[in-house]
Amino acid sequence: MKSFNGCWTCRVRRKKCDETHPVCSTCVGLGIICHYGQEKPEWMDGGIKQQGMVKQLKRDIRENALHRLPLGERAFYASASASADALPGPEPFSDPQLIFLAAENSVVSSLHESGSSSVDRREDDGGGGGGESSGWPDACLLMFYMENLLPFLFPFYRPSPLQGGRSWILDMLMSSPVVRQTALCQSAHFFSLALGTTTCDGAWAKVLAQTRAAFDTLRRSLQDINGRGGIAGHEREAVRILASIMQLQRFDIAMSSFENCHAHLTAACALLKLILESALPDDAAHHVEPNLANIMSRLGPPSWVLPSQCPVQVPSAEETALRFSSALVIFDDIIASTALQRRPTLHEYHHGLLTTSTPSVPAPVDMEAVVGCKNWVLLQIGEIAALDAWKQQCKMVGNLDVMELVRRATAIKDTLTARLAHLQSESPVSKPSGVLDLLAPHGQPSPDRADQHCLVTQVWACAALIYLSVVVSGWQPASPDVRHHVGQVISLLTHQLSPPSLLRTMAWPFCVAGCLAEPAHQGYLREMVETLRPANLFGTLRKALEIMQDVWRDGRGGGDSSMRDLASCLRNQGDLLVLLV
Repeated sequence: MKSFNGCWTCRVRRKKCDETHPVCSTCVGLGIICHYGQEKPEWMDGGIKQQGMVKQLKRDIRENALHRLPLGERAFYASASASADALPGPEPFSDPQLIFLAAENSVVSSLHESGSSSVDRREDDGGGGGGESSGWPDACLLMFYMENLLPFLFPFYRPSPLQGGRSWILDMLMSSPVVRQTALCQSAHFFSLALGTTTCDGAWAKVLAQTRAAFDTLRRSLQDINGRGGIAGHEREAVRILASIMQLQRFDIAMSSFENCHAHLTAACALLKLILESALPDDAAHHVEPNLANIMSRLGPPSWVLPSQCPVQVPSAEETALRFSSALVIFDDIIASTALQRRPTLHEYHHGLLTTSTPSVPAPVDMEAVVGCKNWVLLQIGEIAALDAWKQQCKMVGNLDVMELVRRATAIKDTLTARLAHLQSESPVSKPSGVLDLLAPHGQPSPDRADQHCLVTQVWACAALIYLSVVVSGWQPASPDVRHHVGQVISLLTHQLSPPSLLRTMAWPFCVAGCLAEPAHQGYLREMVETLRPANLFGTLRKALEIMQDVWRDGRGGGDSSMRDLASCLRNQGDLLVLLV
């Protein structure tokens, strides 16, 4: 049932309020005044005053969000949104187009800084194609993307060929200019790495040209969908744009260009929210949970139309792209929330997208298929981040209830420990070999996915318990619980991880455990990263190692650890969000 106990600020913004007193988490997160009280404020008149308050809140939200952006992005975003008050539609900082514009200039600038200083600026600005601007044929780059880059970036993503496999990606590469240009951008960079031409001025200029072309195509797509009145009725195009933003996010992270991660993630979260809510009736209350089936029905017929009696039906390319991209956005949002000490932006959608009431029916979004970790672990990490945000908010206003903190933390810990114990006791169920295994290269079956996913989930669950301990009890590396779970993570990664390159998919749990590791373990952790070659393909792990080494140095130097937490470690470079994904 709809609640009427929320703050007046959330009501006038038509947003869900968590009803936390004396100020709600939503208002705290946005840095705006939270109006509580039995009496309706005088500006809540349903007329001019109310509209004025809505505009004022929008301005406040935009200005506060602007101050949270890295310095290099503020001036560009400010100029892009200077006239936002005159624009119709959502809150300015919730507009993916404006947020994306802020990132574009920063990304291209950082690429210039990453390349040779003598890059030939006369190269084509990349206004259109892939082949001419990159110097390599599109077919070559796209095949490199499908055969080499995708398996490297997403090693756990191996959808069944009987359900279309990765054909949806090929479908979108052929039919969507925005997806194709983003793939060409990534492929041009990694192809230059494979050829060893990254130090060549001409080759780097071609990568820059391909990057500019990708941004230009994506910007035009955002402008086009906004010009047609928004998401409703254009869900297919919106899904393609979302997929492209997340691909650019992964490209940035592969380049160790973390300066742009926050802007890309903010844009992706805003766009996913608009997609999820596009299937709701106009008069629906904000707390109504979007039905993913309704959204999928708007994404068009499947790519393959099979006879109705066929036991397997292949979904449309856009439907699969939405599930895949949603998993990435939710994953990045959860990891970012641990560094920002805020509730995940998409927290209100977690239950509807990551859980299922019927065990035989999978959840709408399968994180395990994309990142290798089961939904329940990431769901609880999101809950820990929300708990940390609540704790910081209470401390800020001086009313932290430690008993309530422990009560909430106990529920999370019980869930994690029970599910982890069950996972450790059961044997992974492997599918019997069949025709598909015989069709694998050289007739060899692929690595056992069940074993890999079990290992990855255990690592994430142990790291989640370490994270929870720090949130509740502070920085206690000598705690028996913390030492046990740190030891578990190190043991799993040292003795059971295969191949070793999979470590790059677990940068966050690796960093969490490493920050609290004993001196005796620190050499092993350093060696695990330094043996991975080439180094520029494992940028997130090297960034994680930098964070860990900073913590280790502080510990050896007798630094004060009483005020330390994981968020401060993950933001060891000031306001920079180091997204360990």
